[in-house]
Amino acid sequence: MIAFETLREQFLRRLDSELPGKLTYHNAQHTQYVVNKAVEIAGKENVNGDQLELVKFAALYHDAGFLIKKEEHEALGCGIIREEFPGYGFNEDEIEAVCGMVMATRIPQTPHNLLEKIVADADLEYLGTDLFELGSDRLFREIRFDNPFFSPKEWIEIQIRFLSEHHYHTDFCKEYREPKKQLHIFSLKEKLKNIS
Repeated sequence: MIAFETLREQFLRRLDSELPGKLTYHNAQHTQYVVNKAVEIAGKENVNGDQLELVKFAALYHDAGFLIKKEEHEALGCGIIREEFPGYGFNEDEIEAVCGMVMATRIPQTPHNLLEKIVADADLEYLGTDLFELGSDRLFREIRFDNPFFSPKEWIEIQIRFLSEHHYHTDFCKEYREPKKQLHIFSLKEKLKNIS
């Protein structure tokens, strides 16, 4: 199997050069963040060795489908993985495990095992951190690029609904990210009152 660092450098460069500039959220920077968080959460959940390697590759490729198009990007990303990973020395079981983790990031998230829970949580970990507003602003600008009439009020309403329906899957995120996420929901509701 290819060394993770080798593929990471190569793939992040590919995202940088091939993704459209309008993707202010779904870009190489977000991908690197998700890789870092997947490693952190995996450590807290006592996942290591070969399983940790698969988590890292899944986190790296979780938004690969954006290279093709936004809609159904998880499934498209799995297509890229199934096409490219045999050449990197992955066997069929490893490829399917990575695809399972990528598909677990699809909204609404439905991870089926611990590795899938880790990658799903890594993708939305920022919802329960101090980086929430930064991520939120980047995602708002990305959506607004295709929908210039999308208003800040609509965005706050969508976020309240999304954060309220979202739940973390790993013990680590339930304990250490959920409380701050609840504070963000409260703040958004206060903000909405001031706009209404």
